[in-house]
Amino acid sequence: MTNSTMNDHAPTHEAPVIFNSKARPQSADDEIGNFKKVNYLEVTRHQHDQRLDNFLLNRLKGLPKSHIYKMIRSDEVRVNNKRCKAHDRLQREDIVRIAPVQLATREKPIISTEFANSLLARIVYEDDGMLVLNKPSGIAVHGGSGLDFGVIEAMREVTGKKYLELVHRIDKDTSGLLMISKKRSALKTLQQHLVDKTIQKHYLCLANGQPVMGEQRIDAPLLRYTLASGERRVKVDVQDPQAKESQTDIKVHERFKMSNQSVSLIEAKPLTGRTHQIRVHLAHIGHAILGDDKYNVHDKSGVHRLCLHAWRLDIPGYEAITAPLPDDMADWLPEQAKLPK
Repeated sequence: MTNSTMNDHAPTHEAPVIFNSKARPQSADDEIGNFKKVNYLEVTRHQHDQRLDNFLLNRLKGLPKSHIYKMIRSDEVRVNNKRCKAHDRLQREDIVRIAPVQLATREKPIISTEFANSLLARIVYEDDGMLVLNKPSGIAVHGGSGLDFGVIEAMREVTGKKYLELVHRIDKDTSGLLMISKKRSALKTLQQHLVDKTIQKHYLCLANGQPVMGEQRIDAPLLRYTLASGERRVKVDVQDPQAKESQTDIKVHERFKMSNQSVSLIEAKPLTGRTHQIRVHLAHIGHAILGDDKYNVHDKSGVHRLCLHAWRLDIPGYEAITAPLPDDMADWLPEQAKLPK
């Protein structure tokens, strides 16, 4: 295992690894079956060069980050029998020792055949390194917060692939394109593109009112906050130094009436990747998205879903990947409406 800064605790690969004869390492590709005992995990090519903290977060789901960092500091996690740090990077064949933790094992999700087939049918692109899924509205991308499973857990189960990881996330109620990596190398490449802002995401939405036709940029800093109920929200805040710079380019494609209400079909391209960015930016300029129960609470359109769809991905080295507007959004458009290409 290598470390960006050499120190007394940095693990090395020169000394042989010694194990308890009764505790042989298992592949880190496999799920931990019993968290109440000491576990030894052997790093595979799928985790090569991954930071130790991220490695543990992926295998101790449900355990708070603070607890994981405490385990590392307290020497409850070792790599090749050496003390380690959260930012240390793992190498193939490293052995990670994890002390017993109080973490309930989650039963494997029970995926119906119908749901499994519907997910597989929604794959719009696939190669050796990744697949792109046209996610339906109303399904979370991952389990947690009371959900037994999300798209990623279901895809792992129905494909039987040991390695599938989300490249990014989209909201539960947003439909459309979701990138899933099939190799760690592809994950690193795609996530670096996201960091470098060389992947452009295009969304289509139905929004209140009728902005001026054409293009404009919304440049408004966003601040995350928590309601008294504990639910997270985002708002535009130009005063708070904690607010993060955020920009979204929008283009109005169609303006029409829907049940005597003025509505527009808008293409939105987020230039930054903030939580709920498009939803909050459009609400900020007075054109909240139809069906948005967080930022359009007085919506009277009668739609029963968030009308936001991840429509197109422009990825370096790939042709544009698109997912057609779903019927429950397209049906609201007038017959003569022209969708962007």
